[in-house]
Amino acid sequence: MPEFTVQYGLLGALAIALVVAAFTDIKRRQIDNWLTGAIALTAPLFWWASGLDLWPGVAWQLGIALACFVVLAGLFAAGWMGGGDVKLLTALALWIEPEWFLRLIVMMALVGGVLTLIVGAWHIMRRQRDRIAVPYGVAISSAGLWVLASHYFPTVAQGQVG
Repeated sequence: MPEFTVQYGLLGALAIALVVAAFTDIKRRQIDNWLTGAIALTAPLFWWASGLDLWPGVAWQLGIALACFVVLAGLFAAGWMGGGDVKLLTALALWIEPEWFLRLIVMMALVGGVLTLIVGAWHIMRRQRDRIAVPYGVAISSAGLWVLASHYFPTVAQGQVG
């Protein structure tokens, strides 16, 4: 039973961190390094509390996070994605199982598309000519919260995470 308490605590902390990331991205168009660092550094605690094996479990998490970082760093270099978004999504890759991380990416793209349309319409209505700044951390956080609510919290309650 203590493992479930630790899992719930860590998942709850991750959910709070995602909400904070979304709000700071809306307010300042910035996701703080301390926040993404905390998310990344607490992932091993979640692996331990979930009973994740080093091979292949942890290896998969690290591999997905590395692949995610490489792809997103390229998008950052091209100017298509912010650095905070790259770090947040890479840190989430350390937490989310590969199958559910793919679902997170799809949900993030859908939410991000709607968010871009809304921000673009608002930009046009205000007749602004500068470049549109979409707080994509909102889409990342929303998708992450969706995964937590639909997959992790129910399975922890049933004792099936790990």
